[in-house]
Amino acid sequence: MLEDKDFIKSCDVPGPTKEAIRAILLYKSEVTFTDKVVDCGCGTGGITCEFSQRAGEVISIDTNPEAIEVTSRNLKKFGLGDNVTLISDDGANALKDIDDIDIAVVGGSGRQLENILDIVDSKLNSKGRILITAILVDTKVEAVNKLKSLGYNPKLMEVNISNGRILDRGVLMISENPIAIITAKKR
Repeated sequence: MLEDKDFIKSCDVPGPTKEAIRAILLYKSEVTFTDKVVDCGCGTGGITCEFSQRAGEVISIDTNPEAIEVTSRNLKKFGLGDNVTLISDDGANALKDIDDIDIAVVGGSGRQLENILDIVDSKLNSKGRILITAILVDTKVEAVNKLKSLGYNPKLMEVNISNGRILDRGVLMISENPIAIITAKKR
């Protein structure tokens, strides 16, 4: 796993997704070296970098050109990216040109989550997996409801990682990146 502290960051681009969250996403995705992964809303590229080490192909999408630039810089920093395509575009628009997806990770949807999930569902192969990260309660509800309407049996996990900081009189636990991970497999 790549360490959070090693990523190039930008105050105008969210991320990277915390290391422990990335580890859970990798585990839940059941990624293999033959998988085609789409990272929709890639931010600084934390998820892209991790999947690029484990998947056959990674396609990363973000509407923010600066996010694509920071992701590109992180890939170069870690010596990754030979199997990564970066797309600066609206997620729903970019997904229309991508077929036979094994794993779709949706972290940013620009208020188009339902549309993105419709497109992902039509592009997912027969054993495809969807992983959605959500911070807002509304996004969690929207994701679960949409996945159910598409015939999936979504699973929801609320993750709250806390790291300790040692003080003179004890250990202070500081919560980082509380997030829900919603997973679903094509039936």
